[in-house]
Amino acid sequence: MATYTTEIASDKLVSDNPIHQRLLKAYIAAKPFISGNLLEVGCGEGRGVEVLLPLANSYLGIDKIQEVIDSLKIKFPNVDFRQAVIPPFEGFESNSFDTVVSFQVIEHIPNDRLFLEEIYRVLKPGGKAIISTPNINHTLSRNPWHEREYTPQQLIDLASGIFDEVQANGIGGNESVWSYHEANRRSVQKIMRFDIFNLQYKLPAGLLRMPYEILNRMNRNKLHQQQGESVVAISHEDYILVDDPSKGLDLFYILSKKK
Repeated sequence: MATYTTEIASDKLVSDNPIHQRLLKAYIAAKPFISGNLLEVGCGEGRGVEVLLPLANSYLGIDKIQEVIDSLKIKFPNVDFRQAVIPPFEGFESNSFDTVVSFQVIEHIPNDRLFLEEIYRVLKPGGKAIISTPNINHTLSRNPWHEREYTPQQLIDLASGIFDEVQANGIGGNESVWSYHEANRRSVQKIMRFDIFNLQYKLPAGLLRMPYEILNRMNRNKLHQQQGESVVAISHEDYILVDDPSKGLDLFYILSKKK
């Protein structure tokens, strides 16, 4: 049985529903760009496999957690899943994929430039990569699982130094989404008022992960208790692809390799 951290966000825990739907939206927003041979970097528990699989000629999903890969092979026996720790993308030939998707991954990668360079390398000429990552301007506290987070311009600058074209969008939301986000912000602020020495930004990430998990899970459960049906009712349709990345909870970028 899987143990869900607040970082992974479960489609099975009701209190995680707004986060799950937000992450699912990236796959749905990516559908128009999917074609040919598809690589998903950081497929996790396969949240988007059923969404993207019908659009691709072939689908290869990689993740660093072997247990996750083993479960996916059982669930999707006709899909290729492999365990891999990246970057670099060892064993992957250059110019071999028409599309690469990688959602909520780059913020975990110490060498983010190499990560994007490797995605560019394995893309065929004319191929596209679609990535998402939190917009730091809407982050409510330090996430000790993340190496860093980006402003819209920081990710544009990084990606444009590697890719031939960068289309910068965001995953925003309607009133229901922003109401939940505002309630979450107020709740987190109440917790953070006890951090009078700003330790969340001073202590090593490893020391913060356990308290972060406990407080984040408590917070999500509290929001579910307070808001009830509004938490359950949020769906991916409440999240909106926006042209201005600054208006997105997540950055959603389409990166192109010239023909």
